[in-house]
Amino acid sequence: MSGFREPGFADRQKAAQDARKNLLNKFKSQPGPDDPAVAAKRAEREALAAKRAEAKAARDAEKAEQKRREEEAKAAEAARIAREAQEAAERMAALEAEQKAKRDARYAARKAKRK
Repeated sequence: MSGFREPGFADRQKAAQDARKNLLNKFKSQPGPDDPAVAAKRAEREALAAKRAEAKAARDAEKAEQKRREEEAKAAEAARIAREAQEAAERMAALEAEQKAKRDARYAARKAKRK
């Protein structure tokens, strides 16, 4: 049985050099930016990004339209409430005027009865 052999300085240097060569070869084997496959992938990513931006713009437009509709509904509701309050105030004023007229008529009748 052979014993464990400690790697020396030269062995470690050779292993590091091989690792650097492998890394450089891996980098060189990758396609460049002008490669048709890379250009196709880039075009696909750009198309997806454009699609996402278009969908986001559509969602934002829909949200703005929904907000506008809600604001219109709130304004219409506020106008309805104000109109109802105005009508109620007018009814109360008319009722008070009618009651005052009846009261004045009773008072006048009492005065006329005494004379």
